[in-house]
Amino acid sequence: MIPTTFINYAADTLAETQDGLTGSRIAEYSAAYAIDFDVEIPYPEYPFPADLPNKRTALRENLKAFSPEQQFKVIKELSELPHFENNAGVKDLKIKLISRYGALGEGNAKEEINESLVEETQHWLTEYPDVLKLYNDCLEKHSNGIHQRNLLDDLRLSLETLLKNVLGNGKSLENQIADLGKFINDRDGSKELNNMFLKLIDYFSKYQNTYVKHNDNVNDNEVEIIIEMASSFMKFIVRIK
Repeated sequence: MIPTTFINYAADTLAETQDGLTGSRIAEYSAAYAIDFDVEIPYPEYPFPADLPNKRTALRENLKAFSPEQQFKVIKELSELPHFENNAGVKDLKIKLISRYGALGEGNAKEEINESLVEETQHWLTEYPDVLKLYNDCLEKHSNGIHQRNLLDDLRLSLETLLKNVLGNGKSLENQIADLGKFINDRDGSKELNNMFLKLIDYFSKYQNTYVKHNDNVNDNEVEIIIEMASSFMKFIVRIK
């Protein structure tokens, strides 16, 4: 179940007065989903009745007519509309939706990348457009089933490029360990965290060299966790910067 409080929050965010969907768009999208799911909704047409308080109410009541799985799909897809591309509030809504109710989405959640982590990583990488492009290329290739070696090459290069930007050098990933350790230490990172993080980066680099860079021997079952690990690495690096 998606609780009523979250449905209210979603409706208020997506139909916000200044930057949200217009009343006509709310009716249009709601009606389209109602047809797809064969569901009766209270407000399928615009203009809305005169006694309706506002467009947020229309969207909220329409959302309530759908099942939890349908609500998840509707809210997620509305939040991904080009209209909201630069809307921080809607991006936060999507992160909360996926992190709290991701099990309602299609497919086996255990086999999918943590979308909340991906959204947060994309947010932190906006300061580094060259890194973000490589990261997004990796995700797009993964979603389209493109060759695993190619997408993991993009992932490795995105992390390597981020480190070059943040640490101010031109070193390859495997040669960044010492500089990265100093970077974390200078920002009051604990000794234990520093050692653990550097060890993980080292193993990540060795994994790439062994299975991706040279042998093209990627285990399909390992791709998701490699993407999530690199996402966590990059998110951490930018945050402590």
